[in-house]
Amino acid sequence: MFPVIGILSGDAAGIGPELIVQLLADGFLVKHCRPVVFGDLRVLQRAAAVAVKDGHLPDIPVADDESGVRQLLDGGAAAVLFDQHDTDPSDVPFARLSAVAGHACLRMMDLGVALCRSGLLEGFAFAPFNKTSLKMGGNDLSSELEYLARACGVTRGYCEINVLDGIWSTRVTSHISIAEINHHITEDAVLEAIEIANGTALRTGLAPRIGVAALNPHAGENGHCGREEIESIAPAIERAREAGIEVSGPWPADTVFVRAYAGQFDAVVTMYHDQGQIALKMRGFERGAAVDGGLPYPIATCTHGTAFEIAGQGKAWTTAFENAVRIVCDMAVHTRG
Repeated sequence: MFPVIGILSGDAAGIGPELIVQLLADGFLVKHCRPVVFGDLRVLQRAAAVAVKDGHLPDIPVADDESGVRQLLDGGAAAVLFDQHDTDPSDVPFARLSAVAGHACLRMMDLGVALCRSGLLEGFAFAPFNKTSLKMGGNDLSSELEYLARACGVTRGYCEINVLDGIWSTRVTSHISIAEINHHITEDAVLEAIEIANGTALRTGLAPRIGVAALNPHAGENGHCGREEIESIAPAIERAREAGIEVSGPWPADTVFVRAYAGQFDAVVTMYHDQGQIALKMRGFERGAAVDGGLPYPIATCTHGTAFEIAGQGKAWTTAFENAVRIVCDMAVHTRG
C-alpha cells in the first residue's frame, strides 16, 4: 500500500505552490503515495491558474483538520488537501517577502510533525521556504531544519543530507563562518556526521559505502598543511569502522566526489558547507534533494529555493521536488514496523 505522505506547498510567494499543482495535475503524486497537501486552497488555485494547462486546480477533496483528513483517507480518497485557511493571496504577491507567508510555512511544519506524531502521516516533503519570510513569520532559529528538529524534540545528532544521482552527502559543519570551521572539526563531530549519513541511508534500504573528505589541501600532507586529518578526522573514521560502518578517508576534497561519481562511494561526508554543495550543484542543481537526517520521521525537500525570479510565471521545474518525494516514500516504506 502506498505510504501516506504530507506535501507541504511552501512559501506562497515562491514557486512551491506551482510545483504542487503540477504534480497533482500530471498524476505524479498519486503514483507514489497517498498525498496530504498542506496549504491554502486559494493559493493553490492561484498557482494552478499559471502552472496548469487548463488553469484549474485538479479535483481534490478538502479537509479543515486532522479528523477530516483521516475521514477522507479512510473513505478511500487518493489525495487530500488540508486547507489551512491562513493565506489570502492578495496579502502575498508573487516574489514578495512577507510575515503572512512565513507564518503559514511555520504552521505547515507544525502540522506535518503533529500528523507524523499521531501516526496519520508516514513522513512529508516540503516545497521551498524562504528563510527571511520564516523569520518575519516568527521563526527564532536559523533555518527550517532547526525549527523541525525542535518540533520533533531533537536537540542534537541531526543535519541536512543532500542527495543527487544516488550520491548522499552531508557535512560536519554547516551555516558558520569559514574562519570558524577548523574549531568545529572534532573527532566526535566527524563521527556524528558519519553515523547520521549511514543511519539515514539505511532507512532507504541502502547500506552505504562512505568516503570522508579532508579539510586541508592534499588531505593535510601528513601534517604539513594542517593537523585536523591526523587529530580528528582519521580517528573518527576508525571509530566508525569499529562500529561496523563501511567508511574510508580522509580523501582530498578535490577528488572525493570524483571517486563517488565513479561508483566508489554511495555517500560523502564533507567538512563544511560549500565543500560538498559546489560539487553536487555543479553536477545537477535542478535535480537535487535534501533529507533532514537524524529526525524521527522521513522529511525531505528540493535543494533549490523559492525562485522568486520566476514565481507566478508557470516556469517552475518539478524534477528536484519529485526526487524529494521519492526519497520520503522510500524511507517511509523501509521504516514501517
